[in-house]
Amino acid sequence: MKKTIKINLDMVMLQRKMSLTELSERVGITMANLSTLKTGKAKAIRFSTLLALCEALDCEPGDLIKTE
Repeated sequence: MKKTIKINLDMVMLQRKMSLTELSERVGITMANLSTLKTGKAKAIRFSTLLALCEALDCEPGDLIKTE
C-alpha cells in the first residue's frame, strides 16, 4: 500500500480561527499558493514555507503534515 503525504492546513487554520487571507498576509505567500497547499494539489513544500506557516499558526511541522 502506497502512502501519501498530506498538508493538514484546513484543520490547523480552523483550530486557530484564521482565514486564508489572514494567513496569506502573515506568511507572505499568495492566496493561490496557499489554496494549492490547502486543497492537496501541491507536489512539494519548501522548508522555509513550512517554517513560516508554523510560525504564523503557532504549531509544529507535525501538526501540518500527515500521511495517509
